[in-house]
Amino acid sequence: MTSREVLRQLVIQQKAGITRDDDYIERTILHEVLDAFSDDRVIVLSGIRRCGKSTLLRQIMRTKDRYCYVNFEDERLLTFRAEDFEILNEILMEVYGPVDLYFFDEIQNIAQFETFVRRLQDAKKKVILTGSNASLLSHEFGTRLTGRYKLFEIYPFSFTEYLRFKKIRLHDDSVYLSEDRAVLASAFRTYAESGGLPEFLKNQDTDYVKTLYDNILYRDIIARYSIRRQRLVRELVGMLASAISLPFTYNALKKSLGLKNAITVKEYIGYLSSAYLFFELPRFDFSVKKQLNSPRKMYCIDTAFSTLAGFSSSPNTGRLLENIVYIELRRRGYEIYYFSAGRECDFIIKNERKISCAIQVCHEMNAENSEREIGGLCEALEEYGLKKGLILTGNQEDRRTERDMVIIIKPVWKWLQEQDTLNGAEHGRK
Repeated sequence: MTSREVLRQLVIQQKAGITRDDDYIERTILHEVLDAFSDDRVIVLSGIRRCGKSTLLRQIMRTKDRYCYVNFEDERLLTFRAEDFEILNEILMEVYGPVDLYFFDEIQNIAQFETFVRRLQDAKKKVILTGSNASLLSHEFGTRLTGRYKLFEIYPFSFTEYLRFKKIRLHDDSVYLSEDRAVLASAFRTYAESGGLPEFLKNQDTDYVKTLYDNILYRDIIARYSIRRQRLVRELVGMLASAISLPFTYNALKKSLGLKNAITVKEYIGYLSSAYLFFELPRFDFSVKKQLNSPRKMYCIDTAFSTLAGFSSSPNTGRLLENIVYIELRRRGYEIYYFSAGRECDFIIKNERKISCAIQVCHEMNAENSEREIGGLCEALEEYGLKKGLILTGNQEDRRTERDMVIIIKPVWKWLQEQDTLNGAEHGRK
């Protein structure tokens, strides 16, 4: 139990902290989150540690009145229990006055938090939460708040947000002007190496990325799931990071790690995904059984971990590009798979029951890889009856016709500037 005096001190100090007039980079998702205030559902902002969830909360607060705030990451709340919520609520009303909005940061640290959230919601209060563990949040909400919350996944800075951070101001025609194109291409090369973690971009301290990685590994995975074989987790992370964008199977990883069964590997990868560190990409098949039994691919939340945290000794430029495209597709809310039959296509997008788009990614189209890249894309297009495909590159741009299908080739940095579009046309999101 946490004493009333400690709670009062904490609330007062945190209130002073959130009212500082800091300079924030507006997140692209801000207006979408604000639109969710139109109904009574709980708003959940979920994502990896230090990706900017707390800052986004402050951006939301700037647009609202009659709210209160608690950050549950504070070490003074280590003894906080579910029965302390009522005392906390009394103190919040004393400090803030009557409120309609409750902002709670990293509330998943408190057992049975969902009971209090449900009570607030029943009292017609709007609740906004952040959390850094997907499975824990979904489990708690699934038991107490089914259908009563709206989830937003928050990621490190997109390339568009990175440009805002760097104060690179462009206009709609910039992608067509030589000087502006050079600025964009140069900025993207830096972004591909440094990633989009806001704090790292501010301080440029590589030790920060390594420390963040260790905190995620130990606090969100090893400690949370009481894993004793810490070395095994680190070895698994190393294997996954070195094989970004390459097919893998649980059985192959099991053998490499010297384990007796693949269940442990699957569980550990699930923990990494829940902490938003890695994501699995399945191979598409209309047969669910075949899809589940097919090799998968792995992608990392941010290229900073690959280039700066020692995930890989020599990051492959093509794989980094592919990783950036994958995270952007997730950020835009698409249902993503990879295609593999005779040849392979990096990404296909499923819209309801149909495949609506196919995308290939490579650093540079040349005589050695052109047949493979175009062939894999065309095979996917033919398989799903599509007439247009997209190849994203480091800096090349072209338009071709292959087998009566249009192949658009464009730089990744240009595609990233096209808001929520694929192949130049709007597609439905999941």
